[in-house]
Amino acid sequence: MSSSSSWLHQIVDLYPPGSSNRDWTCQYCKIIQPPRTRHCHDCDKCVLQFDHHCVWLGTCIGKKNHCRFWWYIFEESILSTWTVALYIESLHLDIEKVWWKDFIGVILLAVLIFILMFLLLLLMFHTYIALTNQTTYEVARRKRIFYLRGIPDRVHPFSKGICRNIYDFCFTRENGFVLEAVPPIEELEARAAPYTCRDLFCCRCC
Repeated sequence: MSSSSSWLHQIVDLYPPGSSNRDWTCQYCKIIQPPRTRHCHDCDKCVLQFDHHCVWLGTCIGKKNHCRFWWYIFEESILSTWTVALYIESLHLDIEKVWWKDFIGVILLAVLIFILMFLLLLLMFHTYIALTNQTTYEVARRKRIFYLRGIPDRVHPFSKGICRNIYDFCFTRENGFVLEAVPPIEELEARAAPYTCRDLFCCRCC
């Protein structure tokens, strides 16, 4: 009871004042969730900094494996680019082939180019959310998350600057984790202000 009580007090300080504990409690696990946590119905567990459930990998993408998922997409993009280049080179070879083999090769090349474009767009998106310290779930369901309602779209509440975001994204600690608090409204309003020349010299975005 003492540990659950201390956990509750720790979580209370992470949410904005006046929030209801009914919004913090998972309806399935019956545990008190810190900010940026969501229950995954496929894995049947709550995931810290939930991004999405990847059906290809069969696991949730969250706090500890988001960076590895980014590298997975990067490697798949490199592999697809290399395969497309080999296909184009094979089509230009002066080798007598049956016409239907060239036709199948063109169809496969079109499929590979489509997959490559999808992978590159996915890589760009996850690079963007890594630089701004967001998750796919927060971007897609921003208006449904109670502690993100009313925050301007151009304000990223959990961003600590590009450099710090990259560091936290790439060097997630295996043992232990840091719970992120929802910034106060005064800080969010200050972030919503347009950039000035002084902000650029002071590297406000970094």
